[in-house]
Amino acid sequence: MNEAQTSLISAETLRPRFRLFGVGNAGIALLDALATPEFASAELAAINTDATGLAATSAPVKILLENKLLRGLGSGGDPERTRALAEEQFATLRDACAGAEVVFILAGLGGGTGSGIAPVLARAAREAGALVLAFVTLPFGYEGDRREQQARQSLEQLKPAADGVICLPGQKAVRLIDENTGLLDTFRVTNGFLIEALRGVWQLLTRPGLIQVHFSDLCSLLRDRHVENAFACVEASGAGRSREVMERLLNHPLLDEGRALAESDAVLVSLTAGKDLTMAEVNRVMEQMKRQCGQAQIIMGAAVDPAIKDKLFVTVIAARQNPAPTAQALRLESRPGTGTSGTGTAAVREPAAARPVRNRPAKSKLVQSQLPLSVVSKGRFDQSEPTLHRGEDLDVPTYLRRGIPLN
Repeated sequence: MNEAQTSLISAETLRPRFRLFGVGNAGIALLDALATPEFASAELAAINTDATGLAATSAPVKILLENKLLRGLGSGGDPERTRALAEEQFATLRDACAGAEVVFILAGLGGGTGSGIAPVLARAAREAGALVLAFVTLPFGYEGDRREQQARQSLEQLKPAADGVICLPGQKAVRLIDENTGLLDTFRVTNGFLIEALRGVWQLLTRPGLIQVHFSDLCSLLRDRHVENAFACVEASGAGRSREVMERLLNHPLLDEGRALAESDAVLVSLTAGKDLTMAEVNRVMEQMKRQCGQAQIIMGAAVDPAIKDKLFVTVIAARQNPAPTAQALRLESRPGTGTSGTGTAAVREPAAARPVRNRPAKSKLVQSQLPLSVVSKGRFDQSEPTLHRGEDLDVPTYLRRGIPLN
């Protein structure tokens, strides 16, 4: 055996073992789009509650979660039902993740299957010892308030379960699409954005380049951050391509016109070009990135693809600093069945900020006390939609909605 063969074997041995899970119909559609030679070394698995949808996928591993209630017919749009089912079969999910060093979870949030199973699968993968990255889509505005609420609730449960969540809000993606684009093409294009983000991470870890990123580097950056990430993928060509990609990044809707970079505490940058990629171009992009990201920790990689001619591709994933919880989020946590533990109970939480009491002396500092109340189930009305009026949930007591101290 010669030295070149030894180096090749060592590289293959050191490459982390990837497993990609498509959850629900939306996640499986994303997974099928990745069944290409580029991802040949990844292990693909599909998870669904719909036997018909699962049978149509080309993924070699198919996991059908069902019980007597579902009977393989789907979740009926109920995340709580599928979350309970995933908890029942938690050992099955954990076994499916065994041996993987990196687990990618692809899902569409808002429906029943993806919203219910994805957070449980992420927790199972982490218990199996994997680094867990979730790539998810949020509903478009026209899909209604219920799907939006279910998606947001699932996202809040997914973030503490996964090491990192890369999220594509449907309404932001619309800003990148021509208004005359057909509905099917809209879904295809938006899915393409998320796939490009996954491809950027994939290339960092699997493709040899001018600047190599190791699996341990990615782990140190993402492990235990539990944040929602913003991302963007841009390209440019010509002599000024390194400057042009930065201009496009700073005007990109998915990065909130550059604000996501300024608010980030960790940034991952992937550059890919042909054999004409120069160190000067890499340096120019990274100097601009450092200037925009302030004190953020930056991990980057630069790869050469001989098939690319005259183009520079840049993928950026920015881990934003964790914002303080809003009053609305605290109210959601206080409702039955919305806690991350899945037990259906939660303590009543006070509003994040109470309005000042009028007509009281300035020296009187009253403190909102916790009422000795307990959360009870609504019974058969537990799964009913909230009563919304002008953006307010009328099922929440007025003193909680308006932040009125009860002193």
